[in-house]
Amino acid sequence: MTKHVLLNNIHHQNIRVITQFADSYGDDVASVMVYPTEFLELQKEYPILFRQDPANGNFFATTLLGLQQNENLFLDPTTESGWAARYIPANIARGPFLIGFQRQQNDNEQQTAVIHIDVDHPRVNEEQGQALFLEQGGNSPYLEYISKVLNIAHQGMTVNDLMFTAFKQFELIEPVKIEIDLDNGQKHRLTGNFTINESKLQALTADQLMQLNKAGFLQLAFAVVFSMTNIRKLIELKNRQEHKQ
Repeated sequence: MTKHVLLNNIHHQNIRVITQFADSYGDDVASVMVYPTEFLELQKEYPILFRQDPANGNFFATTLLGLQQNENLFLDPTTESGWAARYIPANIARGPFLIGFQRQQNDNEQQTAVIHIDVDHPRVNEEQGQALFLEQGGNSPYLEYISKVLNIAHQGMTVNDLMFTAFKQFELIEPVKIEIDLDNGQKHRLTGNFTINESKLQALTADQLMQLNKAGFLQLAFAVVFSMTNIRKLIELKNRQEHKQ
């Protein structure tokens, strides 16, 4: 069950949030939706792939964390955070928080982004973890960090469709099948994924490259291409896990 409420420093002054990552907090996921605004960081650690919503055909980006259902190879209880990578995808890092919108009563009736919290989330309590508000008032450093993470997601959603429209315009998206052979003889075949066609990307004209670059999407296309080398990291993590068993 979830119970999302608008976060405020009166009702939630004593709330704390456990920041470690673990299966028990719902972090045992093999993939997670990611945003264009984090591609440049994600490419350093994870494979970035595209998938298609079967309901409407729209593309969205994901990153691979494991090779089978309910497997996150980056969870590591021996580290302080419980996560074995320098960057954590925004949809994981945000924990029990999400962005909501509050209508402002003015002439334009603008909607302002505000933070909501799932008070029933297993990370939320009043005994351990990071405080959300300072005793003397104001947001804690942890809540400031969460605000930045949520902004990555919020800004990412605003450019997501524009990015995929540009990629489709230049026919850069292609399906990709990922076949993995492990040291113990296990085989994994991942289907339903898409990536950037590197050959078509390199064959774009100067004018097309300029259009993509001006829109800010050229570096994101290359980030997706470069990120595919991180599949080797997943294989190494999986082999290491299997050897321990």
